[in-house]
Amino acid sequence: MDIVIFIFQQMLNFAIPLLVVALAAMFSERSGVINIGLEGIMVIGAFAGTLYLHVVNDAGQEVTMAHLWVAIALSILAGTVYSAFHAFASINMFADQTISGTAINMFAGAFAIFVARSLIGIQQISFTGHFTITEVPVLSKIPLIGPILFQNVYVTTYLVLILWLVSTIVLYKTSFGLRLRSAGEYPQATDAAGVSVARIRWAGVLISGALGGLGGLAYILPVSTEFNGTVAGYGFLAIAVLIFGQWNPISIGLAAFFFGLLKALSSIYSGIPFLYNLGIPQFVYQILPYVITILLLAFTSKKTRAPAAEGRPFDKGQR
Repeated sequence: MDIVIFIFQQMLNFAIPLLVVALAAMFSERSGVINIGLEGIMVIGAFAGTLYLHVVNDAGQEVTMAHLWVAIALSILAGTVYSAFHAFASINMFADQTISGTAINMFAGAFAIFVARSLIGIQQISFTGHFTITEVPVLSKIPLIGPILFQNVYVTTYLVLILWLVSTIVLYKTSFGLRLRSAGEYPQATDAAGVSVARIRWAGVLISGALGGLGGLAYILPVSTEFNGTVAGYGFLAIAVLIFGQWNPISIGLAAFFFGLLKALSSIYSGIPFLYNLGIPQFVYQILPYVITILLLAFTSKKTRAPAAEGRPFDKGQR
């Protein structure tokens, strides 16, 4: 039983950043803007949050939950501001969205390393602190579920799960969600209804940036005590989760937990006697999540249903 609890706790640590970044991609692409720049947005979000935590540590202060919430807010703000460059290039300048996203990715890591070296002398931004909720009264006593969801759980886990629910409601139960989906499917109809396609797409990209920035910090906190200017390709893996989840928040969540489980097994297999005793080389477990990702995308690609106007600039003056 302890092994099962351990596996699922680790799964959450890997699945949560995948979930929030896949949701970030969903908001952007549902509005009609491809956002492959989420890797770079994650880097900027992680950089802003961890730099603040480093400054707190460097001042000799103990990182409290209040400091963590400030770091989360800074990550969200940094991701939002950084995504505005992609929005401006894609929506206002009608730039190729793939090229814009690639530029976003290339610049982010270099910028984070340059600023870190300029401010603290090295590119590794170290930080320490207590980022988990030790125990939720009453709920932590529930058999199996209690230890997994309500003991030693990161604050970002609860935040992302709430955002998952909110995203589902916003997308399907609000007028904004209807307009967002309309802008990504048939922007001419959206424009004819008197709704600004540009504003809706700007909103989609900025929400994408906010969630992507949060995802960067959510990725770093459980796996490391320093930020080195990279998020290990999680932004691209989140896009695979988005495609596998068919741009639907519920399916995206299930896909994120599945891939999170694969990532967890690849990292902790040596602590699971059954897997360790199989004698399979370590690199097999490490590449397994990516191999399965490729296979699943290959076999399900014919059934994908991306937004019809995704990646197509909308010029109000053209019909």
